[in-house]
Amino acid sequence: MNKRYSLHHIHSADEFTFSPSEYSYFKYGDRSYAEKFAKELFDGFIAENQEVLDTEKEIVVLPSPYMAIPTASNFLCFYFKKHLDFYLFRKGKKSSILSKINRNHTYTTDYGNLSFEDRKNLIANDTYYLDKDFLHGKLCIFIDDIKITGSHEYTVNKILKQYNVEGEFLFMYYAELMNFKIDPKIENFFNYYAVKNVEHVAEVMLKPSFQFNTRIVKYILGLESSNFEYLSSKIKNVQMDELLELAISNNYHLIKEYENNINTLTQTELYYGY
Repeated sequence: MNKRYSLHHIHSADEFTFSPSEYSYFKYGDRSYAEKFAKELFDGFIAENQEVLDTEKEIVVLPSPYMAIPTASNFLCFYFKKHLDFYLFRKGKKSSILSKINRNHTYTTDYGNLSFEDRKNLIANDTYYLDKDFLHGKLCIFIDDIKITGSHEYTVNKILKQYNVEGEFLFMYYAELMNFKIDPKIENFFNYYAVKNVEHVAEVMLKPSFQFNTRIVKYILGLESSNFEYLSSKIKNVQMDELLELAISNNYHLIKEYENNINTLTQTELYYGY
């Protein structure tokens, strides 16, 4: 079985059944919207597809591939799993298992500005790993926040075929572009809808519900020096510490475009005696 479910369908470039503002905050690390979207996604799915979960197979949930820093969809996936597990509990079934597709490379390109072919070519240079033996014979639910060109699904299917993984595969999205006359760059319309500048980023980072993800880390490391200094003056020292740890964990210190800001972070660490 290879099945797809999406909660919201995008047919128009200016009318939507979800909030672009909430989506934008979600993409820049506001975990409260990941929790909200996950509940909406689970409720919508179970209302129409309950029979999919009436299976004796073990259920595995997987967010979009990442290296060391989770994507925004990882938090969507985490909260979705909580709702799924409670549903399985009430049915007397085993809870689901959280798994991961590992990736070995990263890039500075803004994915939301690319066409399907450009996205496909970009990720073709990446390498991915999943535990094929672990996934064998299971119901695998691949969760992502939005489907625009289908490059994510294309990549996952390619990996599954490459590793000869046999099982049932369900691709699930909070929203999906249905009208292919709309430019794929609409993804960045959603990404930047409410978070348009460094001041907005600082506001999100000061929320109790903030948590770093790949997008926000790349955004900060790519800031020009004056904006980076502004952000550094607004956020907490502990966030600066975490930012450096995450940057190193994802090998961002090896990317020239991020070099200056990572060096600044390193000097700050040394200043505080680390």
